[in-house]
Amino acid sequence: MTEPVLLGIVIATALAFDFTNGFHDTGNAMATSIATRALKPKQAVILSAVLNMVGAFLSLTVAATIATGIVDAEIVTLEVVLAGLAGGIVWNLITWLFGIPSSSSHALVGGVVGAVLAAAGTSGVLWSGLTAKVLIPALVAPVVAIIVASVGTSLVTRLTKDVPEKDNDRMFRWGQIGSASLVSLAHGTNDAQKSMGIILLALIAAGAVPADSSVPFWVIVSCALAMALGTYMGGWRVIRTLGKGLVELSSRQGMAAETSSAAVILLSSHFGYSLSTTHVATGSILGSGVGMKGASVRWGVAGRMFAAWLITVPSAALVGAICYWIDSAFGGGTLGSYVVFGILLAVSAAIYIASRRKPVNHSNVNDEWDPVQDSEAYIAESVSVHRPEKMRVKRKELKRSKRRAAKREAEELARLEREAQLEAERASHESLETEDQPAPRKGEGR
Repeated sequence: MTEPVLLGIVIATALAFDFTNGFHDTGNAMATSIATRALKPKQAVILSAVLNMVGAFLSLTVAATIATGIVDAEIVTLEVVLAGLAGGIVWNLITWLFGIPSSSSHALVGGVVGAVLAAAGTSGVLWSGLTAKVLIPALVAPVVAIIVASVGTSLVTRLTKDVPEKDNDRMFRWGQIGSASLVSLAHGTNDAQKSMGIILLALIAAGAVPADSSVPFWVIVSCALAMALGTYMGGWRVIRTLGKGLVELSSRQGMAAETSSAAVILLSSHFGYSLSTTHVATGSILGSGVGMKGASVRWGVAGRMFAAWLITVPSAALVGAICYWIDSAFGGGTLGSYVVFGILLAVSAAIYIASRRKPVNHSNVNDEWDPVQDSEAYIAESVSVHRPEKMRVKRKELKRSKRRAAKREAEELARLEREAQLEAERASHESLETEDQPAPRKGEGR
């Protein structure tokens, strides 16, 4: 394989990662607006796609971090970049299949770090940059987002407690359109930059641009379009988990969560941190539940997401390392890169086929979250890993959720009956008043 052909495959794979990043992270911006019905699902993804593309042109700080701040660019080859991208794409697709809102950013970083470790050992990784720019923000960001969103939700709730619920919903749904748009714009300033940084690494490794080169304009345009296209496709599985699985959101909560996410993401982009927008969005949604008195947060779902976050970087790194070893086993260069690319296509196709068994799309993304199915899935998981104590705990939670559902149903039925009774009494009273009125005398009434 000639160098230009390999470079073309690496660039195409980087754009494919950007595509998966787009549909994997659409929920970060639009899940709350879709869940509260502030926007229709199709309208939401179109708006998010446009603003993601615009945001990609506003900042290049994160691209520079990815290209120069995590691994030693001097030892990076095109084979390393291809293996790292494969690790990021595979992890993105696996978590999308199970509807887990994991970090595309950390999947990419993990894949590249794993490939570099396989190629050059620990000396190829800039550990201080990895720690300061990726790992520490990964721990801090969701905590900050939870705090900001909980405080914001609490303040908004207190300020609007005397406003009728109907008026609240109408006003905050309009506000959600603005705040969701801001999150999409912020997402473009952060996540679209990562593939730009990877492509810049590939261009430097191939000798197409000098080591101190900035991101070429055609790379910015290509990554922006790939991200926008992926966003338009809509990662409905992840949108459903974020919008319905964590908290039953009201419009006030949705706007508070989105505004908090946008503030944290924009701040991180300004300082060049390769932040996970997924971590921020999830933290903000959880914070909106914590800050709303009486809201119910599904911590079981959140716990499984946190577990996935912890293994994202090492899992993607393992896939990246394996891909590099496969490439090396086939001699590298022509045959090895073709094999890695072929394996990536085959795995991607298999995951897509598996997703069609139980599809999630714009028509069912807002269906009510079924706590029974969620609990049964977790019980099955606890059995598979031989942890029956979790199964006992989850069965108790299942019983409680059934009791809560029955109580809510009974309260709703009682409310409807009261309303019907009041309506009947009002109609009867009006009828009696009409009968008691004296008939108009002759010559009167006109």
